[in-house]
Amino acid sequence: MGTPKFAVPCLKRLVADGHDISVFTQPDKPAGRKRELFPPPVKTEAERVGIAVFQPPSVRDGEALKILKEISPELIIVAAYGKILPPEIISLPPEGCVNIHASLLPKYRGAAPIQQAIIDGESETGITSMLMDEGLDTGDMLLTEAVLIGENETAGELGEKLSIVGADVMSKTITALSEGSLKPKKQDESLASYAKMLTKEMSPIDWSRPAGEIHNKIRGLFPWPAATTEWKGKKIKLCASRLCAGECGVPGEVAENDGRLIVSCGNGQCLEIITLQAQGKREMPAAEFLRGGRIEKGDILR
Repeated sequence: MGTPKFAVPCLKRLVADGHDISVFTQPDKPAGRKRELFPPPVKTEAERVGIAVFQPPSVRDGEALKILKEISPELIIVAAYGKILPPEIISLPPEGCVNIHASLLPKYRGAAPIQQAIIDGESETGITSMLMDEGLDTGDMLLTEAVLIGENETAGELGEKLSIVGADVMSKTITALSEGSLKPKKQDESLASYAKMLTKEMSPIDWSRPAGEIHNKIRGLFPWPAATTEWKGKKIKLCASRLCAGECGVPGEVAENDGRLIVSCGNGQCLEIITLQAQGKREMPAAEFLRGGRIEKGDILR
């Protein structure tokens, strides 16, 4: 059970390991100006290798349970499926339901663990495999593997890295379960935290905040929903940044635009914007954007 690009390496690994698989994924979704229906990445991969795909709109109306009873799975693997499973599905397979979660539980339970870890300035995250229960990522842990977060790494880049690690942790978990060598471990509730779902309301940058905090927000919100700022009433998406030295002015002031877009922040430090996307334009390096003479030194980003 999986939906986005993050879950594809898990599917590929299940195929490579020789398991007999069926796939549950979310329904095709409309996208683009024409609102055409597009399949989830997991469906695309499953169809490429000839695996049966099921896309129930709900997992709570009995239809999904009916299909699963016909399939009679020994084990259900969940990787970013995007739906909360009801107790009757969790209890169906004799080997249980195993979730591949992109954090070192119990930290960052919930919908956006990769993004929140970066926004919070963590230097490490990882993958946890866990036995699912009725709570939100509260089940007993099976295996974990830590992954370092790069200083300038975005959520998109970290997600790709974690998806590969997740497939490996999943494979090792299945092997250990079949051998009976795993000891499930209870989560320490005193260490639990939650990563809420991302929304576009999180996007606007407050330049009065410290440079490191803004840098982490830009990294954590890319590629979606992306951090944003306004210049002369026009919205600009900020795609990549890095901390830098420089003489700073008031928060949001462009401190330098001679080939580099350096912006003053609220702690007397500066932040360099590396890539951005102006309203109605493609993503581009800041240097290319500046060559058009659009932003001048002393301009204020809000």
